[in-house]
Amino acid sequence: MIIELLSDSTASVNNGLKKQIYQNTFRTPDYFWFDPNNSELRGFHLVDGQYQEIELTAKSWLWSQQLGLYLGVESGKLRFFTPDDQLVMLPEEEANQQLQQTNQQLEQERQRTEILAERLRAAGIDLEQIF
Repeated sequence: MIIELLSDSTASVNNGLKKQIYQNTFRTPDYFWFDPNNSELRGFHLVDGQYQEIELTAKSWLWSQQLGLYLGVESGKLRFFTPDDQLVMLPEEEANQQLQQTNQQLEQERQRTEILAERLRAAGIDLEQIF
């Protein structure tokens, strides 16, 4: 599988000569190109030695048989999606999500600790003597 990121200077080569090389010489099963300037996304799948254009889904995604994933554009960026329409997160997104979950858990524990401390003070227990 090949994904080309197009630019003004490479677009004509990528969707012309390179496409023919990937089809006829390398026989690359899936070939995609994405132009970040206009969010154009196109894909081709090799069938009987010839590239057949992959049709966009209703969400304007393309299916990659090689990856078993969809390719789509979200917020101007090329992204992958699972067969059940879930965004495949980038490693930094996963790390950020884990950090947010950890922060939420810490905040919940802080709140529980504060409630317990209030109850102990209300019961006349001096926390300064305990700790």
